[in-house]
Amino acid sequence: MDGPDPEPPEDEPGEAFDPRAIDLVLRVGELLLASGESTERVNEAMLSLALAYELPRAEVQVSFTSILVSVHPGGGAPPVTGTRAIRRRTPAYWRLTALHDLVRRASVGMLAPAAARERLREIKHGRAPYPPWLMVVSLGLIAAFAGVLGGGGAIVAATAFVATLLGDRAAAALARRGVAEFFQLALAAAIGATAAVVVVAMGNPGRASTIVTGAILALLPGRPLVASVQDGITGDLVSAGARLLEVFFIIAAIVAGLGAVVYLAMQVGVDVNVGELPSAPALLRPLPVLSAAGVAVTFAVCLAVPRDVLLPAAAGGALIWTVYALLLNARVTPVLASAVSAVFIGLAGNLYARRRHAPALPYVVPSIAPLLPGLLLYRGMVELNTRDGAAEGALSLVSALSVALALGAGVNLGGELVRAFQRVGLSASGRWARPAARRTRGF
Repeated sequence: MDGPDPEPPEDEPGEAFDPRAIDLVLRVGELLLASGESTERVNEAMLSLALAYELPRAEVQVSFTSILVSVHPGGGAPPVTGTRAIRRRTPAYWRLTALHDLVRRASVGMLAPAAARERLREIKHGRAPYPPWLMVVSLGLIAAFAGVLGGGGAIVAATAFVATLLGDRAAAALARRGVAEFFQLALAAAIGATAAVVVVAMGNPGRASTIVTGAILALLPGRPLVASVQDGITGDLVSAGARLLEVFFIIAAIVAGLGAVVYLAMQVGVDVNVGELPSAPALLRPLPVLSAAGVAVTFAVCLAVPRDVLLPAAAGGALIWTVYALLLNARVTPVLASAVSAVFIGLAGNLYARRRHAPALPYVVPSIAPLLPGLLLYRGMVELNTRDGAAEGALSLVSALSVALALGAGVNLGGELVRAFQRVGLSASGRWARPAARRTRGF
């Protein structure tokens, strides 16, 4: 006769871990994503922290608007999951740089959990390296330098500066009243276009395009454009689609503001003639090169980069303009010239950032600002609002979008080339475990 059934074996206890480490990983990921970092880099940073603080079998999921961390202790213990929503995204590259330093130090055992939490609190409540008024003024200086880069002089620069500041302050007033950002951007673009229309009405049509180009350049979405292309290349298609849609709506708002003003100007008899728009030749003279460096530096201030990034940003702006001008003079098409120039910036920026143990975005995003397609957008809107110009206007807008995507893809190609020949893989998963490197062949 069989004996009594043996008692089931007791479950082994699950692996012990500090629940506060989950909160730390979540808060670091939240702040990185809100500060403008790409999805893949946020995922890498969170996995590195989870590994450093011994979270058992941690899984990380990062999207455009939320992050999730799940820990599986094993031994019959239930999994523990935490999530946070990203409700506000403000580009603050100084904070992004500090967070990456925190992750790096924690990954090599130089930062205990308590010290990491204290450091995170300091970063979260810290102040930008520049006063708010300087960041506002820098927005106007972007327009001024871009106006000079487009062939304008002191009057063009001053007009673009004033128009951009007026547009920014008007948009800020709408923001305080809770108006959606789409209409804030449309109003800012409309004010810049209005300044150009006034110049045309005063008999100086040649200056109008350089004024509005500068005003538009200060609004164009260089940061989300680079991040969206990077997310798409690395395989995070959901975040890439969301970011690209954000870029689309920003450009749509700018186009709407421009189009409304150009249409009204023509209705009241102001002849905004596309024949008066200059081609903005890419010259290798000292003034355009210095203006490109000025655009990059002021763009960097608006993104709140660390102060030691300003000089490399200026060098990057001068480099991308130099390469672009050389290629155009060699009869390379503008789209291809933009892409190749951005590859140079991606290579240089990623190599320098790797040497500094810092993220690459603060170096590469300001550097591509001189080539953002402000004039093409303006030309497209003028053509769309003239007789028999709809086809040409559509082509100009498509060209503007092509240049923008070429810049984003070129910058990321430079980063991929650096990654292909680096000696050390990803901090959390290794080079060969990178999801973007898996061969799916489209299936």
